[in-house]
Amino acid sequence: MTVDAVNRLAARWADTVAGGAVFSAAGVWPLLAFLADGAAGAARAELEDAVGMPADQAAAAARELLGAMGAMRGLSSALGLWTGPELTVREEWLAGLPADTHGVLAGDPRVCQQVWDSWAAERTGGLVERMPVAWDEDVTMVLASALALRTEWPRPFDELPLRPEAGPWQGRRLAGLRRTGVRLDRVGVTSGPHGYVTELKVPGDNGIDVRLLLGEQRMTPGQVLGTGVDILGRRLPVVPSGQLPYGDVGPGLRVEQQPCGTPRPPELTVTTVAYDMRTRHDLLALHGLFGLTTARDTGDGHFPGISPLPLAVGKAEQSAVAQFGAPGFRAGAVTAVAPTPAGALPDLRHTTTVVTARFDRPFGFLAVHRESRLILTAGWVTDPTPYRG
Repeated sequence: MTVDAVNRLAARWADTVAGGAVFSAAGVWPLLAFLADGAAGAARAELEDAVGMPADQAAAAARELLGAMGAMRGLSSALGLWTGPELTVREEWLAGLPADTHGVLAGDPRVCQQVWDSWAAERTGGLVERMPVAWDEDVTMVLASALALRTEWPRPFDELPLRPEAGPWQGRRLAGLRRTGVRLDRVGVTSGPHGYVTELKVPGDNGIDVRLLLGEQRMTPGQVLGTGVDILGRRLPVVPSGQLPYGDVGPGLRVEQQPCGTPRPPELTVTTVAYDMRTRHDLLALHGLFGLTTARDTGDGHFPGISPLPLAVGKAEQSAVAQFGAPGFRAGAVTAVAPTPAGALPDLRHTTTVVTARFDRPFGFLAVHRESRLILTAGWVTDPTPYRG
């Protein structure tokens, strides 16, 4: 139930993406859940809609999710709460947070900012160097999450210069990645509500997979990524490339019968691009998506379950990073919510099936925990890494 709720939030967030971006619904969802637990009135109802479950169940679900993520190989996650000395926090709400979460900040604002920035960098292995929100005199409380994931490809990609012949990247000299194998089931096609999408699974060595998603050129990022979420939820079937007919069978995907000198197994050749993306999100700019419309109104308090002091959400931001390269994948996200008061021709007698998949125009990706199918990070690639060889 919780995984589905997080993934649904990821799909709704993807609907708002217009250009290149990386984001983590798994980093936002626990914070919204803990806020919902302490909210009242319209703010509570809106946060319930955003997290996809009753507010009185949200804190327990968030603790369970954080515990599960903490046990995932290749993933580290953390939750932090800092309050000013003047803010009284209700013990009942604090008891719902993971242990050793709460710290009190006082004194020089620059020192407080350094504490936050150090926490963000340490919890993400340096991928995110600063807390996305900044200290100011109105900040009395910060609730933050951090996650970092790393996985290596059991078989690294080969690096090569790639110059797409068509599409938005036409003529650019990009850092291309290529790999050939015999697992035709790694790539397939689904027919979603908005068009066809080709999905490629790139398994990591520690239970984390990255799924690349290429849709028809007319499709939006949200439509492509939303189709990927539906595939994860088993609401859309994927036909593996080995079961597809010959020809151009999906976006960027071709199946051919090729002559060869000796019998050999079918093969899949994948060509894609390296990317290094960094995005900062103002969550209050999407207040309706995150259930923060009423909560941002400083004219009244909305979180009596958190503190007797009237609180509203003054800041809510996320910084996210994703790096896809020949050896593996790295991603990190820090999310913070700050409540504020108010050669020669051979003898070719045999044939084999050859599948080629090319991701050489904007595409989406989902970094997924293989067993639970939880989406850890997602994004839309529009500016791949240039080739520098």
